[in-house]
Amino acid sequence: MKSISKYILLLCVCLLSCKKNNEGEAIYFGGSILTMEDALPEAEALVVKNGKIIFVGTKDKASEFVGKSTRQINLEGKTLLPGFIDAHGHITSRAGMEQAIDLSPSPYGTVNSIPDLQDVLKNAINKNKMLPTSPLLGNGYDDAIMTEHRHPNREELDAVSTTNPIIVVHASGHASVVNSAMLKLLNIPEDVKDPDGGHYGRDYKTNRLNGKLEENASFAALIRLTEMMPKPQPSADGLSQSLKDFITAQDEWLSYGQTTICDGRSMGNSVELLKEAAEKNLLKADIVYFPDFEANRKEWKSFLPHYMKYEKRLKFGGFKFSDDGSPQGKTAWLTEPYLIPPEGESSGYKGYPIFTDETLYADLKTIFDRHITAQLHVNGDAAIDQALRIIGRLKDEGVYKPELRATLIHVQNSRPDHIAKIKAIGVIPSYFSSHVYLWGDWHYNSVFGPKRAAFISPAKSAKEAGIIFTIHHDSPVTPPDLLTGVYSAVNRITRSGMVLGPNERIKVIDALKAITINAAYQYQEENEKGSLKEGKLADLVILDQNPLTINPINLRDIRVVETIKEGKTVFKKN
Repeated sequence: MKSISKYILLLCVCLLSCKKNNEGEAIYFGGSILTMEDALPEAEALVVKNGKIIFVGTKDKASEFVGKSTRQINLEGKTLLPGFIDAHGHITSRAGMEQAIDLSPSPYGTVNSIPDLQDVLKNAINKNKMLPTSPLLGNGYDDAIMTEHRHPNREELDAVSTTNPIIVVHASGHASVVNSAMLKLLNIPEDVKDPDGGHYGRDYKTNRLNGKLEENASFAALIRLTEMMPKPQPSADGLSQSLKDFITAQDEWLSYGQTTICDGRSMGNSVELLKEAAEKNLLKADIVYFPDFEANRKEWKSFLPHYMKYEKRLKFGGFKFSDDGSPQGKTAWLTEPYLIPPEGESSGYKGYPIFTDETLYADLKTIFDRHITAQLHVNGDAAIDQALRIIGRLKDEGVYKPELRATLIHVQNSRPDHIAKIKAIGVIPSYFSSHVYLWGDWHYNSVFGPKRAAFISPAKSAKEAGIIFTIHHDSPVTPPDLLTGVYSAVNRITRSGMVLGPNERIKVIDALKAITINAAYQYQEENEKGSLKEGKLADLVILDQNPLTINPINLRDIRVVETIKEGKTVFKKN
């Protein structure tokens, strides 16, 4: 009897210990829980402990993980999903524009004409009491939306100021316009030659520089201006203005429900900024960065020890290649001419490439040989052709392997024949689906024409072919707003209310998977992120409405209530 009593006592202690060890830190219930797991699409409850999910299932079963210290979080009818994953954005570029003057058009801003742009710049000079020679940076003007449907020119910026050097960056990030004072500051002469992969705009009547800078000409000007600017000193808290701007940008991403953030073309001082933020433990979300290979050519090998490893929430995820420009900015590389060419270009204008086949082949072979993946910016169908041609060749040579999961970014001017090639080669298309809503009318009426415009961001064709695809926002081209991308992929409705390419509409669940589990797969993190499953990170987002039950036309009205990274709240709506 004595030995039996000891056994019972030992069993009770063991059971109590097991109960304590299984006790969750938080349980979520009382709302819709969308898992992105086909085996269990929805659940009644989810339990979190030590930054991970330890249970997903019924409320009754979840009660076994509830102890005295477990926080019981009633969703009160709201919806819980995996944290959204930024498949392609530019957080350091957004941070770098925090001090810039906002020139965005509706629906995000108010600059809908060139006079609007001039007024905003003049007001900024007066409001900030700028010195007559202080440089002025504006960001986000969009000729596709402005009533003139053209870029401003040098003279129109000279009308704002002849002494303040001015540069305004196009919404796409692939072009900018400068005034005469900025040309002088940057030492750009009238007889300047076009750089490889770039172009200086000229008045077609006088051949004089009109202030427009495209692609590598624009990037070089911005980098040069950054290098010329005095570096601000750290404040009393030890944080430079650059770090403060980065924190502001990160908070913006978190407010849109993202727990993994992308820096899709790290160049200039971007990598140093990210590393400094990581060292100072300022990263609230995971950040995956892709250094521009060309800009980092001399030191590219220095990134290799950091590949696919999070170090204080920062991970080197591969290299970035920008193969062409922007369709809405009409610098993307096409096989057929633009419907309406840019001012000063002939009717046969098709945009232009950034790389030759030889350069792209050599660079991709260099990194694929070392089992490093890449993101390739390809907007026009000629650029898509080039990427598929080169990667296909490397696959035939045994250099590229589909498990590298190289990603084609944007893939806007895709053609139906691309789908089978993407499938056969084994690359991932990441669609900038918001184009349909934001620039669909422009693509239809000015860029591509009806037939080509109807096939931009062809997510349905990819889905039917069994291709894993993702959706991204490309911030700061747009705010880091993935739900507008979901809305656009599902409805394919333009600003004017036209349905553009109805055959390419996808289901809401497929669009949600594109910003969760598919994006995790793209980053080779599907075992840790992207769905609500036992053992995965407790990266969560709470929405005020259920995307699967509301009218799809209202998807853009959904708001993020809370963003949770590894069990800890990193954003909560007031």
